[in-house]
Parts: sequence; structure tokens; C-alpha cells
Amino acid sequence: MTIQEPGWDLYRAFLAVLEEGSLSGGARSLGLTQPTIGRQIEALEQALGVKLFTRSQTGLTPTDTALALRPFAENLRITANALRRASTAASHRGTVRITASDVVGAEILPPILTALREAHPDIIVELVLSNRSQDLLQRDADIAVRMVQPSQAALIARKVGVIPLGLFAHRRYLEQAGRPAGVADLKQHALIGFDQETSYIRNMQKHGLPLSRDMFSLRTDNQLAQLAAIRAGYGIGMCQTPLAMHSPDLQPVLARVVKSELPTWIVMHEDLRSSARCRIAFDALVAGVSSYIASTNPAIAQLS
Repeated sequence: MTIQEPGWDLYRAFLAVLEEGSLSGGARSLGLTQPTIGRQIEALEQALGVKLFTRSQTGLTPTDTALALRPFAENLRITANALRRASTAASHRGTVRITASDVVGAEILPPILTALREAHPDIIVELVLSNRSQDLLQRDADIAVRMVQPSQAALIARKVGVIPLGLFAHRRYLEQAGRPAGVADLKQHALIGFDQETSYIRNMQKHGLPLSRDMFSLRTDNQLAQLAAIRAGYGIGMCQTPLAMHSPDLQPVLARVVKSELPTWIVMHEDLRSSARCRIAFDALVAGVSSYIASTNPAIAQLS
């Protein structure tokens, strides 16, 4: 009797459940139903003759065997993704998966992607908005717009410039609440900031801006919500200076005192160098984000 080796689909289901911690989470990540992924896990366990997960109050707990299999299954995923990229590398037609932060994806990329679409209508863009760095090595995305320099040798990274940050408020808010004369005056204002302490807040503290969670009148980790609140006149918040310059009613606050920067890279896995559509999208992002940064430099310089 011939024993059929488990296919990649079963190992893919195994990895999804392992990473998400439950059948429902694994099913969502793969776009499958929970019964389907449950059957795939059972099929893999039967094919291998081992138990991979045990049920607990917190979900599914991987067995020691499952943990031992994990690195080999991850290598299979890398190989499967490489095969898929190689099979379509020469074609301009197909999908490019791009990841960026919520603000970059919603505020900066739409006109860049529109120009890409007009020039190359056969390229389909999947846009993943997340402030968590997607793993390009594991093919969570093809191309990323990152504000942190990547360290992996297998990635191609092009620095496109530095996006300045500053404190801004709506004209109406400043007319009602007054303009702070110094950093100490910020305690008397409605400040917009993060709900959870971030490395950004710690960095601003090192640069002399005494930010802390209890100072914020509005706390949210969603940067789009922060930007919307600034535009609505809720109070004073930190945002990208180029975005603020495109909103005539937003005015800088303590521009000479409070300054920060976001070094910006466009990043792609080196295996995609031969993919025509990924190379086209990569070049479009490099040109578009570079233009976005450069377009407001003269106006920004007046704030310094």
C-alpha cells in the first residue's frame, strides 16, 4: 500500500493554527472555514501518526512534536512562496502585496497607487495597513513602507528620505485655548496621544518632551484617529509635518522646540528582484514617497 505524503495545504493549516492559537484564528488568517481547517489538521495528524494539538481553556496548545515540526513547516512555506514568485516573475500581470502603517496607507499611498494603476492596470494591489512590521522573509507582504531600517540581509531596502514630525493643532482650537509659549504650557492643553506607551514616546522623552500617558486628553493607538482628532480641533497632537502642511487650518505648535523625524525605507525581499510587477511597484513607491517628502520641504523649512 502506497502512503501518500501530506501536501503543503495541510502544513499551511498547521502553521496557521500554530501561529494563531486556535482553529478559528487559523481559519480567518487563511480565508477558510473552521470545519475545513479542522479537517486539515486531523488529516495531517492521521498522515503523520502523531497528535499535534491538545485543547485547553485558552485554545489549542501545540504538543512537543508540533513545536519540533514548526521550523520545517516554515521552511516549506518559504519554498512554496519562492516557487510561486518564480513561476510568475516575468509577468507584469498579477498581485503585489504592500504593507504600510495606517497613516501612510490611508494618507500617502492612495495617489501613488492610483498612478501605478493608470500606468500598469494589470497589477493588482493588496494593501495591508498595520503598525506591526509584516515579515517580508515569511512573505506576509511583498513590499513594505517602513519607518525602521531593516536589518535582514535578504531584504532590499531603499531609503527615500526623512519625514519630519511636529506638534499641530487646528486654528479653531488655538483661538479658543490659546497657543502654548513653552513645553511646560502643554500640561494646560488637551493633548492627543497613544493609549499604550511606545518606543516613540520614550524617544520623545529623551529629546526633552515630557510626554506621558496621563497627560493625554484623548488616548488612542490608531494614528488615523489621532490625525482625525487634530483636524477636528480636539487638541494638540503629533503628526507628520507634510500632512499638516496640506491642511490649511492646521498650525504648528512649538515648532522650534519640538521636532522629530521618521527615516523612511521602501523594502522588498531580494528574491523578488526578478519579478517584473514587484519591481515596477517598488520603483513606483520609491518615486512616489520621495516626491511626497520633497514636495513640502520648502514650506517645512519656514517652520524651522
